[in-house]
Amino acid sequence: MDLHFTKKEFAERQKLARNALAARDLDGLLMFRQESMYYLSGYASFGYCFFQCLYLGADGKMTLLTRMPDVLIARLVSMLDDIRPWHNLPDANPAIDLRAVLEEHGCRGKRLGIELDAYGLTGLLHSKVQAAMTGFCNLEDASDLVSRLRMIKSPAEIDYCRKAGVLADAALAEANRLSTPGAWEGDILAAMQGAVFKGDGDYSGNEFIINSGERAVVGRYVTGRRRLAKKDQMTIEWAGAYRYYHAAMMRTILTGQPTSKEKDIHKVAVEAHRASAAQIKPGNSFGAVYDAHAKVIKRGGYEPMGATGYNLGATFPPTWMDGPMFWPGNEQEIEVGMVLFIHSVVRTKDGTHAQCPGQTYIVTERGAESLSKMSMDLVANG
Repeated sequence: MDLHFTKKEFAERQKLARNALAARDLDGLLMFRQESMYYLSGYASFGYCFFQCLYLGADGKMTLLTRMPDVLIARLVSMLDDIRPWHNLPDANPAIDLRAVLEEHGCRGKRLGIELDAYGLTGLLHSKVQAAMTGFCNLEDASDLVSRLRMIKSPAEIDYCRKAGVLADAALAEANRLSTPGAWEGDILAAMQGAVFKGDGDYSGNEFIINSGERAVVGRYVTGRRRLAKKDQMTIEWAGAYRYYHAAMMRTILTGQPTSKEKDIHKVAVEAHRASAAQIKPGNSFGAVYDAHAKVIKRGGYEPMGATGYNLGATFPPTWMDGPMFWPGNEQEIEVGMVLFIHSVVRTKDGTHAQCPGQTYIVTERGAESLSKMSMDLVANG
């Protein structure tokens, strides 16, 4: 087996999950989130784009139901012993196969939690699960059960997050070096991703974002590449990923001499970032982090965005975002062991300029520990 955590740690996580089931008076949990499967067993595969479900009973028994191609990988990378295949036949209905598994586990008439907030459980598949379980057992949404456990990282997980931070810094060093007038975005992107792979990292949960020129204010991946102009701006958002654990970062790099407006935007953005990071303390709320950033941005004459970051962890495509988020009024308490990403996005009202410093922090007893060692000074290559 190619496990990235000890069997003892997996056993401790499973015990926490069983305790959470007992607290909700649930007899078992049907997991459709790949993140939950990885957390409790080590199993990881993009097979969640099809039907797959990991069952955890209140008695601690676990069974994975997945497609035949994923049975082999489950045996290699997880601590699971009971792995069942379903076959891609024209009349296949894996929900019926799942009911048969649950029958074996004595789940008839029982109350089971189910992860409804899961990319793999599409509306079509959910309808099949509902039909198969009607009259057999009672299902209750428990999408947050394992997700809440995953928010607090163990020492081993924190170590992987720190390694992800090193990889994120290596990618930024490449971007800072290569972002000069005439540079091709594709070369910059290749060097950033290459730095992660050379450091034994993984693909991140979503695409690296690289946008320059008019697109520099767009915080989403856009297909198509361009060369940096003599006077240009380029916003990048990426993550170092190590054993699926993420350390996200964000920056806006300039070419040519910065204007007074660009210097001002950068100054406000960095101040907002540091103000919000200062609020990352045990006992503070996620909303307090947002409020600190918004106060600085408004004072600088700009308009804050609706959110300024989120929790991070071991996640899978299509996104590395792992809630909750920093938004107004979010009363979620900050706790030791959380790993949190802050992106401080400041844009002009006309949408022509932006500065976006962002990086990831570990919550310690003393406050925020940055996973990045890189400076947030304005970078302008001429």
